[in-house]
Amino acid sequence: MDRRLGELVAEAWPAPFAQDMGGWLLRHADGVTKRANSVLPVHDPGDVDLAIGRAERFYTELGLPTVFLMDAQARPEGLDGVLERRGYELVEPTIAMTTDLSGPRERGGVDVMDAPSREWLDLWWSVDGRHDHQLPMAEKILTGVGAGYASVDGLAVGRGVIQGKWLGVYAMAVAPDARRRGLGRRVLRALLGWGSERGCERAYLVVVERNAAARALYESEGFVPAAAYHYRVRNVTAR
Repeated sequence: MDRRLGELVAEAWPAPFAQDMGGWLLRHADGVTKRANSVLPVHDPGDVDLAIGRAERFYTELGLPTVFLMDAQARPEGLDGVLERRGYELVEPTIAMTTDLSGPRERGGVDVMDAPSREWLDLWWSVDGRHDHQLPMAEKILTGVGAGYASVDGLAVGRGVIQGKWLGVYAMAVAPDARRRGLGRRVLRALLGWGSERGCERAYLVVVERNAAARALYESEGFVPAAAYHYRVRNVTAR
């Protein structure tokens, strides 16, 4: 990818609250999703141990675990090893996949709306959410940047974000009793067509490494692995 993965993801999944701490961006959203409640280590903060301590105090005061989003560009180099030695667990290895959007693409008759409907939100959160009281914050994250929202028969949904020549695909979800019917594929194709219509030349998405079914779908639609990241989560019992 020609732009840093963490920055693309941060733009498309914006935390409502963020603080720059010497080159590390400390983000939080009341604990809703790791993406929006983690440290994005963009630049070398200097004294790493001091910076980690400040990050830990920041999240502890919020009643949240300290989480770092780690990709190949995390700074300083060697930070992942430092966190491991401090007892941070590696969780949710995630793959970024990309595809070319050149050539005509059809939406397949699926509309892409400018805002998520209540039905869209309820379906997505029923599949991907944790607690009902967190849905308002999740909606704030989703709508923090302009995006398109696709839905098929109220059983499958997805979100697309225009980022220059890139289209980010997020929040893909299919109702459990409606899977293996091609609905997720229809949503994905609709978003890719929508992004192509708006001048996007490439698309990316992120998928948890262990989600073999989703990865197979994306590969069958032309996506290939391009980068990766994982989280480091503070294991308080190890300290």
